[in-house]
Amino acid sequence: MASANSWTLEIASPVAAPRLFRAAVMDWHTLAPKLVADVVASAHPVEGEGGVGSVRQFNFTSAMPFGFMKERLEFLDADKCECKSTLVEGGGIGVAIETAASHIKVEPAADGGSVVKVDSTYKLLPGVEVKDEITKAKESVTAIFKAAEAFLVANPDAYN
Repeated sequence: MASANSWTLEIASPVAAPRLFRAAVMDWHTLAPKLVADVVASAHPVEGEGGVGSVRQFNFTSAMPFGFMKERLEFLDADKCECKSTLVEGGGIGVAIETAASHIKVEPAADGGSVVKVDSTYKLLPGVEVKDEITKAKESVTAIFKAAEAFLVANPDAYN
């Protein structure tokens, strides 16, 4: 029987929480193909207008072990820079994992920057073992936020 597993991650950033949340989470489907074109070939909304229930798809280059993923927004509190999403298709669903979800919260830090907190839960399919996938997942999430951070630092008027 498959069991549920999880991992957590914290990322410090000099960028204010609302800006980082809007860029790296809410508008990532627009920024990703521009900022990390070596990984994300394209991305677009599939359903909805960006609120709860919306689905967006990311199409990946050969740098990723799967061609695409679709995620559905399950919870959103934009004022608190917090959301929860579920992987609904691609990204290893049906191949290695049964379900996967992420809870992301970007909290203000005392220095004016922010701390990104990610809690990811997943259920592996029977017989599947985790090797270095968690490390790769953490590196990918960190790369997303650091790419958005670099863009925001270089463009101080963006996402204000």
